[in-house]
Amino acid sequence: MLPLKIVVIGGGAAGFFGAIACAQVNPHAQVTLIEASRQPLAKVRISGGGRCNVTHACFEAQRLVQNYPRGGKALLGAFTRFQAQDTIAWFAARGVQLKTEADGRMFPITDSSETIVDCLMNAAQASGVELLIGTAVVKVQRQTETAGFEIVLKSKEVLKCDRILLATGSSIAGHKIAQDLGHKIEPPVPSLFTFNIPDPQLRGLAGISVNPVKLRLLTNSKPPLEQTGALLITHWGLSGPAVLKLSAWGARVLHQNHYKTKLLINWLAEFPQEEVRQKILAVKTEWGKRPIMLHRGVDLPHRLWQYILTRVGITPEDRWAELPNKMLNKLVAELTQGEYTITGKGVFKEEFVTCGGVNLKEVNFKTMESKLVPGLYFAGEVLDIDGVTGGFNFQSAWTTAYLAGSAMGITSSK
Repeated sequence: MLPLKIVVIGGGAAGFFGAIACAQVNPHAQVTLIEASRQPLAKVRISGGGRCNVTHACFEAQRLVQNYPRGGKALLGAFTRFQAQDTIAWFAARGVQLKTEADGRMFPITDSSETIVDCLMNAAQASGVELLIGTAVVKVQRQTETAGFEIVLKSKEVLKCDRILLATGSSIAGHKIAQDLGHKIEPPVPSLFTFNIPDPQLRGLAGISVNPVKLRLLTNSKPPLEQTGALLITHWGLSGPAVLKLSAWGARVLHQNHYKTKLLINWLAEFPQEEVRQKILAVKTEWGKRPIMLHRGVDLPHRLWQYILTRVGITPEDRWAELPNKMLNKLVAELTQGEYTITGKGVFKEEFVTCGGVNLKEVNFKTMESKLVPGLYFAGEVLDIDGVTGGFNFQSAWTTAYLAGSAMGITSSK
């Protein structure tokens, strides 16, 4: 019996993990990994500021899936079979220890992504995976008579195989291969980005952070798109975990609106609006003769307080005792539901994530095999899956790749 021939297209995290899993479950299989660029695992190298945020310390599938704006429902079963604990054990078995930071993110104890790159490269080599680097795939064709595939390379060479793992990330080339084989592609749009706010006075507060704030996009989305968490003012507008999460859940709506919409900010998310009003009234009573600019009744950075006052028309000369009720109401509204204009998106360091990809209904999430094309498997960001920042995108890559690779290596197709 001829050995099973497996080709993995894409030399990123998912491609390597899937190839290794396949080679280990079936040592007799011929596993070839093809990467178009000269440098495999490029995204792994730059992720987490060069430290590689491998996964997140979240070990319950139900909680884990809540970090995926798209794909959470499909991943629920997958995470019961391979989740963060399994990722930690996989790397530990190969000599790589991970550490957990205060926010739950997990990194190699070396704080170097090269540790993860070296581990994956060495594991692939030890498992007998053949690497074809700097090799672009032009076309993939289904061979009906052999139930296999023909892969046409840019060099005009043709490879034949029994099964394919498509792990091409969010690349157009990967989407085209899937589409040519009959799959529906959900249009890719950016996810995880910051907000551009064209307000010079706000931008002048760059570096100030507030935690928690509550953000809400003024769109027609039902339920409303909102997030609570830390916010960072930047020299272009707004960033921080709350903004990044909101951008992820609102990725499609924001794209449809050309990244132009209104944003409501509650700077005092821990308190009901009426409690904020009572705090302001208490300051007005106690500090009546003092300037409003210098005596704030709420826990906000002083420069941010002064900025909010200027937005409602309060001047440095105005004193608490002179503040009319109408202006006081306006101040409370500005603190709890201030309206800001988003005019565009920024980038989030090197963590460029897109939503979109292969329609999840067309994939069997027990094996990651296509429901339309037997022998075709998917893993990682080629699928319409994306997570928020914190190691969740890597975890979905490890999980889907492990399931795909393990299933591909089994001799019987079903």
